[in-house]
Amino acid sequence: MITMIIQTVILGVVQGLTEFLPVSSSGHLNIAEHLMGMQDGGLFLDVMLHLGTLTAVLIFYRKLVWRLIKAFFLMIKDIFTGKFSFKNMSGDRNLIFMLIIGLIPLFLLFLPIPGTDLKVKDLADVFKESKYFIVVGLALLVTSLLLFIGIQCNKRSGGRRYKRDPESNYTGNGRTRYTVLDAVTVGIGQLFAAIFPGLSRSGTTLAVGEMRGINKQAALDYTFILGIPSIIAAAVLEVKDVNFKAISTDYLIAVICGVVAAAVVGYLAIVIFKWLLKTDKMIIFVIYTAIVGLLVTGVSVYELTTGHLVSFV
Repeated sequence: MITMIIQTVILGVVQGLTEFLPVSSSGHLNIAEHLMGMQDGGLFLDVMLHLGTLTAVLIFYRKLVWRLIKAFFLMIKDIFTGKFSFKNMSGDRNLIFMLIIGLIPLFLLFLPIPGTDLKVKDLADVFKESKYFIVVGLALLVTSLLLFIGIQCNKRSGGRRYKRDPESNYTGNGRTRYTVLDAVTVGIGQLFAAIFPGLSRSGTTLAVGEMRGINKQAALDYTFILGIPSIIAAAVLEVKDVNFKAISTDYLIAVICGVVAAAVVGYLAIVIFKWLLKTDKMIIFVIYTAIVGLLVTGVSVYELTTGHLVSFV
């Protein structure tokens, strides 16, 4: 049981750190399970770790989330009473619309893949298999490239003039409100991140936002809030396949330890990410994902050519 607890806590820490830092939670969980000889950490564990990180982001953004909930219901009221104006929307209402639009591309995950019994979303599970471990390495390298491009685009946006949003408290370069095209583009980025383990969801959506000329702090907040319904949807889709009868008490205790680790570490990861972004230290993640991507690619090439799996357990 002790070994099981240690493994789930390790996975919880990895999930908490990498769900929000732009280094890919799916990729790092895949790496951790691969090196510990855990080919499948279990669907129930996966669902619960997602709920742990969901708790972290809800606590951190509790004021903004509550504000958006109130703005949503007031907007519904205005729509039915004829007082709603799309042109003169407040910042919160604009954000609500852009979040909804940003989620639309995810519905493409449910499209069937011609010639197979799979749907697009099933590709994520396929790429988690050991024989496709190289996909994680290559996707991490793409994450590194996207983060680098995002940094450069944010620097260039300093020379452009944008209409200042009077409701915004953001400082620095770039626009603070998303347009429909911005939201769709970011949503497509999130779609690819959902398919390829190693392609960071937060890193991709942040970088795409910066490429579109969005203020880096506004892009990060949008990324985290956009992640809330995404995490909930992922948990709901997976929980229906969980065999609860097969869950032992020992396993449940181990999972709870992993969830607590994911929630605590996840909250700290958000704080760290926002500070690093604000102080222009994002190059750390560019270098880190590039190094890990090269290492994973090297390990996977070794495994494919020799037939021997690398494991620390």
